[in-house]
Amino acid sequence: MSGLTVGDVLFTATAELDRARLVRYAGASRDFNPIHWNDLFAEQVGLPGVIAHGMLTMGLAAGALEEWAGDPGRIRSFGTRFSRTIPVPNPGVATVEIQGRVGVVNEDGTIRVDLAVTFEGRGVLAKCQAVVSPQGGPEAR
Repeated sequence: MSGLTVGDVLFTATAELDRARLVRYAGASRDFNPIHWNDLFAEQVGLPGVIAHGMLTMGLAAGALEEWAGDPGRIRSFGTRFSRTIPVPNPGVATVEIQGRVGVVNEDGTIRVDLAVTFEGRGVLAKCQAVVSPQGGPEAR
């Protein structure tokens, strides 16, 4: 990872969320909160309609990071805060955009990757960051 400087774009990705994907995620995560599948309920609690699971959104960002890293073992830490919901139309898709940039290059060769995760141009995850080991891991240095 030598030659990287703060601000360099490492990767960009997009992911589409539709109602079928929300149902599959609900089954896998066992999160059957009706705000993720029932428009009437979601609207009754003040939402614009069904929204994507926050952890699904975080997983999309982590997946893009992992694909760029090439080895999930290189990811030392990953964290975020949920800052905005993603309404998922029926029918249709909500497209999430993910971009990873170099935030910090550390003396030990690790880098902090700052991820911008957006829907319709607005951030949905805040302070989404990861620390990634150099390619080849510590023994390659």
